[in-house]
Amino acid sequence: MVTPALFERYPDVESMAQANVKELEKYIKTCGLFSTKARNIVGASKMIVDRFHGEVPSTMDELLALPGVGRKTANVVLSVAFEQAAIAVDTHVFRVANRLGLVRAKTPHDVERQLMRVVPRDQWSDAHHWLIHHGREICFARNPNCTGCPLVDLCPSAKRFLRGNVRLR
Repeated sequence: MVTPALFERYPDVESMAQANVKELEKYIKTCGLFSTKARNIVGASKMIVDRFHGEVPSTMDELLALPGVGRKTANVVLSVAFEQAAIAVDTHVFRVANRLGLVRAKTPHDVERQLMRVVPRDQWSDAHHWLIHHGREICFARNPNCTGCPLVDLCPSAKRFLRGNVRLR
């Protein structure tokens, strides 16, 4: 929702690198943690201009070097912008993968590594979208719709939930 006005004002990485952080904050104020994000956007843009000659880097290590970029964001960039096989783990992917028994993991990085072992590489980018969609539409954090879930017969968490043991990951 913020990108049309943001990109009209700052149409390229060079203009973002030159942005005043306080001015940029006005464009992203509706986003959470907008002050930190504004600093990171300017910092990452400067690094892209200075270190990467104005081109978004295309490796995990280079992306992780950018201010404000963690594994989830790096994986999204690799998958979407560079069409590389990647699994981005957000809260939905973390929850659904654990509930379905695809992984047994306590950290997003562990979820990523375990999913990379059980999901065929050519489906990584699609799989994280499938898991996000399932988490947003059916497998809610607090009150999952197990009775309306097409995976109910395969899901160990649904079996526990439907028996009355509501403690889900």
